[in-house]
This record gives sequence, structure tokens and C-alpha cells, in this order.
Amino acid sequence: MDKPAPAQHVEQQAASAAVYTDDVPKEETALDIHDPVRNRALNRRLDLRIVPLCCWVYLLNFLDRGNIGNAKVLNTETGDNLLQKTGMSASGYSLTITLFSVAYTVFEVPSNWVMKHYVRPSIWLGVLLFAWGAVTMGFAGVRNEATVVALRFLIGVFEAGFFPGIVYLITIWYRFDERSVRIALVIAFCNLAGAFGGAIAYGIGHINGASGLEGFRWLFIIEGLITLLSAFLLWFWLPDYPARARWLSEDEKRFAEERMESRGGGYNREHASRRETLETCFSPRMLLHYSAYIADVVPQGSFTFFTPTIVTGLGYESIHAQLLTVPPWVVGFFVAITLSYSADRFNARGWHITFASLLGGCGWLTAGLLPPTAYVQRYGCLCLAAAGAFPAAPSLTNWVTCNTPSFLTLPLAIALNNSCAGLGQIIAQWIWKSNEAKDGFPTGNFVCAGFSFYVAIVATILRLWYGRMNKAKTLDASGQARVWAY
Repeated sequence: MDKPAPAQHVEQQAASAAVYTDDVPKEETALDIHDPVRNRALNRRLDLRIVPLCCWVYLLNFLDRGNIGNAKVLNTETGDNLLQKTGMSASGYSLTITLFSVAYTVFEVPSNWVMKHYVRPSIWLGVLLFAWGAVTMGFAGVRNEATVVALRFLIGVFEAGFFPGIVYLITIWYRFDERSVRIALVIAFCNLAGAFGGAIAYGIGHINGASGLEGFRWLFIIEGLITLLSAFLLWFWLPDYPARARWLSEDEKRFAEERMESRGGGYNREHASRRETLETCFSPRMLLHYSAYIADVVPQGSFTFFTPTIVTGLGYESIHAQLLTVPPWVVGFFVAITLSYSADRFNARGWHITFASLLGGCGWLTAGLLPPTAYVQRYGCLCLAAAGAFPAAPSLTNWVTCNTPSFLTLPLAIALNNSCAGLGQIIAQWIWKSNEAKDGFPTGNFVCAGFSFYVAIVATILRLWYGRMNKAKTLDASGQARVWAY
């Protein structure tokens, strides 16, 4: 005669049967949202569907952001560059770049507001991509300075909401301790854009005059067309919300939604209260977050807009200067991925940001203090500075998503934080003075050093602040209990 099953075993069998019985509603079945195996399996699927596509379109974002710099100098020796053909002055070019950054600052918040409340992410991001791709192609017809300024401002308007939109999409699908490395991967593709942009411009420069069009016009046509067509990838492939994911079973959809209910994230269409909105915009700790991002974007913007200028100032010229711009970007790429993974893994964003920013600040400061002719040493300092400028950004961005005063204001906080990038870029555009090239650009180096050290100080303050908030069990703006991320 068989032995009776132990009570515990009987209970397990009953629980197992309940999952599959028809008279137990599916929504009553308990899910273990912390199951590591199931979370890893879902993340692998998300990483194949979301991350590569976001990386690709963000690469296009940076290509179309930087192509005006290529157009400025493309085929200069034949009198066929953008400035020569439109009669644009140096001050007009600076105004164009500045207004582009102003558009970034102003339109990020409205864009994310529209995406949260009215339009699905895939549709809205695709519309933005299509729109700035079309405007980029429109650059092929520019004949005067006013048209260049107007079109460039429009590109800023459409591009403004793109990166915060991507970050918001990541917060819909990934948990708080899984975001930094994904954001870092997306941001890292701006490094590839820097390399691709120069290579594409070099190739297009050889077809200058084809079909009666200058090389810079072909540059805008080709890059704009690629961007425009890529919008269809977003419309037909990018996932919106778990509830709409046809490639997930009903049980997987519920798991994807429920695992996001802890520590913020997921999709919520409700409107935030006045208090929640005001605290997100004006509370002291959120203002510290925003100011730190402004400060971090100054050295980032310096790399984006002035790496060839800086390297040329190190005594290198022409093709050698272009080649030597690559290693700092590569250093920034690998350090950013490693630091972002570690920051999430150990729930220690504050200390990681502090370390990277101190490292970068020392690089900028040393470059400014060294003699202008110490070319090799100052080039090494530039690589060291890259280890601080890029790696801090993903963790700074994710830190905001983890600690918004209310889960309902998450898209607002993301947009406000990223709109600060426009302010940082404006500062970066005016600190690298051409008349200081022979002196080693002291203003640019010292300003970037100061901002890097400021980021380190703010990150330390916020890390200690959140530690005290957790000890005091501080509630969020909606009155809910929260665990604040370090």
C-alpha cells in the first residue's frame, strides 16, 4: 500500500492544480514578481525587441544633430560648404547651434506629456523621427542663412522629445535596477554616431557636384532619408505597453505589469496632483538632480561639438586629428557600460557618479594646468576626462526615474531632467575659444573641471540625503511609502 503523501507535498500539488483549473480565475493566481529566472527570461526578450531599435534610432538622432558640423566644412576647398553657399557668417552659425539647444530645452516636457496622455510611444516617437528626417532632407534646398536657422530650430523641436521618450519607454518595461545599463547602451551609440558621421561625410564629399548638388546637400538628403524610413521600424516593431504586446502570453503580460508596480515604473495614464507636480519641478532635491545634469552635459557637450578642435589644439592636424578623436569616445563607451551595470547591480548610483565625475574633473583640471606644448600628456588627460563625462549620464538619468516625488510625475521628471541638456550644451558651445588654441584652451578645460567637480559634490549630497530619507521612512508626494534609491 502506498504511503500517504506528506501534508506539505499535498499542499504543493493542490496549489499547482489551482493554477491550471478552469474554475480559478487567472487574475487570482499569485505571481512571484521577484523570480530571478522569469525576470531574466523576460529581460532577454525585451533586450532583443527594445534596446537594439532604440540604439539605432538614437544613433540617427546624433547623426542628424551633428551633420551641420560636417556640412560647415565639407568641400571647403572648392567653395561648396554650407556657410559659403548660404552666405552664413560665423556668428550666424553660432546662433543656429544655440537656438537648436534652446528648442531642446523648451519642447522636451510638452513632448513627454503628449506621449504619456495621448499617443502611444511607438506612434509618437515614430512621428518625431519622420518629422526631423523630412526637415533634414529639406536642408538640401537651403539658399540663405534665415532658412538654415529656421530649419535647424525645427529639427531641435522634433528631436527634443526623442531621448526622454526613449527613457520613459525603458521605465515602462524595465525595473529600477535594470535601467542604467540599458540607458547607457542607448547613449553609447552617440559614440558610434561621431565615428559614422565623419566617415559618411568623407565619402559624400567625393560626390560633390553630382546632379548639380553640392556635397553637403547630398549629406542631408542621404542621412535624412535613412532617418525618415527608420520611422516605419518604430511604428511596426517598437513595443508600447505590456498589455499591447502580442508576442507575450496573457500570463507574461500580467507578470510584466505587476513586476513594475514596486519602486516605480510601468504605464499609468492618471494625472498627477498639483502638489506632486510642484514637488517634481521645484523641490530642492529634484533641483539638485537637474543642476547636476546640466553640469554633466557641459563636458559631454564639449566632446560632442569640440573634440576635433581640442585634438587639433594638441598639435595634431587634418586626418590625424580626426583619427585621434576616436580613443576618448571608446574610453567613454566602455567605462559608461561598466559603471552603469555596477551602479544598478550594487544600488549605488551616487557613489559611482561621484567617482566618475572626480576622475573626469581631474582630467580636465590637469589638462588646463599642463603647459600647452605637453601634447601627449594633455591627450591622456582628454581620455581621462572622457571616463567622467559619459559614464555619469546614464546613472544620473536613471537616478531621477527611481526617486521622483510621485510615480505619476515620472515622465515629467525625465523630460525636465533631459531638458537641462540643452542648457549644458549652450554653455559648452561658448567656452572653447578659438583665440585660446595656442594656450591650450584654458577656459574650456577649467570650466569643464569645475562642472565635473560640482557633479561629484551634488551626487554625494544626494546619496547621503536619500540615506536619511530611508531611515526616516519618508513618504512620497502622494503619501505612499517609498524605498529611495541610492
